[in-house]
Amino acid sequence: MNGREQFKSRLGFLLLSAGCAIGIGNVWRFPYVVGQNGGGIFVLFYLLFLVIMGVPILSMEFAVGRASKKSPVRAYQALEKPGQKWHLHGYVALLGNYGLMMFYTTVAGWMLYYFYGFLTGKFSGVSSEQVGSVFNDMLASPSTNIIWMVIVVVLGIVVCSFGLQNGVERITKIMMIGLLTLMVVLAFRGLTLDGGLDGLRFYLLPDLEKVRAIGEGNLLLGLFSVIVAAMNQSFFTLSLGIGAMAIFGSYLGKDKRLLGEAVNVAVLDTFVAIVAGLIIFPACFAFGVSPDSGPSLIFITLPNVFLEMPGGRIWGTLFFLFMSFAAFSTVIAVFENIIACCMEMWNIDRRKVAAINLVLIILLSLPCALGYNVLSGIQPLGEGSAILDLEDFIVSNVLLPLGSLVYLVFCTWKWGWGFKNYQAEANQGSGLSVPGWLRGYVTYVLPVLVFALFLQGILR
Repeated sequence: MNGREQFKSRLGFLLLSAGCAIGIGNVWRFPYVVGQNGGGIFVLFYLLFLVIMGVPILSMEFAVGRASKKSPVRAYQALEKPGQKWHLHGYVALLGNYGLMMFYTTVAGWMLYYFYGFLTGKFSGVSSEQVGSVFNDMLASPSTNIIWMVIVVVLGIVVCSFGLQNGVERITKIMMIGLLTLMVVLAFRGLTLDGGLDGLRFYLLPDLEKVRAIGEGNLLLGLFSVIVAAMNQSFFTLSLGIGAMAIFGSYLGKDKRLLGEAVNVAVLDTFVAIVAGLIIFPACFAFGVSPDSGPSLIFITLPNVFLEMPGGRIWGTLFFLFMSFAAFSTVIAVFENIIACCMEMWNIDRRKVAAINLVLIILLSLPCALGYNVLSGIQPLGEGSAILDLEDFIVSNVLLPLGSLVYLVFCTWKWGWGFKNYQAEANQGSGLSVPGWLRGYVTYVLPVLVFALFLQGILR
């Protein structure tokens, strides 16, 4: 066991893994994509692809971590055959974790800033036009972006410096239980608003007319677009491909089978994504506001909705507390991955690695924090884009799908670790087993699907 830390409880593992998967995208992207893609039809395809794409690859990341008992940067070396070069992906995965944090820490800072704003009454008596200017003023202020980004990094690093059980697992458990409780309370509030049920119908009832409109009158073409959107969402929701999940596998005991654990994490992630829609759509419909996607939904549309509600300051505070928890759960999980990799690479203790990464991650996050003000002239993806968009594109459209493809091929092809070894590791313990008949699908069909997603992501 090489003295490696392990999770104190299975619940800690599930909540931490789900916390890593549950990100801001679950809230600001998923509900909107569902609503735009035919409601319940999209959800059905999303669940199908989550089962046939996301869950198998997630179980493979867990298996690589648990079998090697090492961080992603060293895991391949423990499992590959002599002379092979699979371990090079470990360094790419580590870079992917840094790349994700280069923009995620700034966005998490925005969540904290809005939580603080609602808590202290900054939004009380603000008109709907002024809400939009609050967001734009925040983006335009270098000091605001940097201060809140630094707060996020410091808090995340401090939690990780206390170790797996005493820091990461303990704090994430509290945050995730808080997050799930807040979501249920906010969803109940949304559904009890006058007109809230209209939002629920828009969100979850299958709507073939919407599908037909997507295909410009052609139902089959529209259905194809919905399927591609569902495949995209189901794949990217679990943060696969940069070893963010493999690290948690390395802390796992052998008492539970990994396919079942992957299903549990996917269920938790999906629960949060779907309940986010139960919060957002009823509230928007109750106050006649069109639900957008992305930052404008969270920072302009919803604050306006909360200001219209009785007790809106309280509901706004609770919502941004929930959003802060969703962001922080990912930050802490990825920081833990980075710290574990650096500890193994440099062979120095956790506290020193944490201190080094505190400085390093702040410096790496500065371009994004300054991307809407001092560096706003840099528009890498065309007119109106920012540094954040480029960083997001590289991580989401390149590193995640290609990294998932590497894990997938490594775990199924004979010149990697091989399906038999993956199956044997995944099937240790009790729970849902990986059946032998799955081999053909994960070896030949699933890699084609993942590569097609990669091509679609970089060409669109």
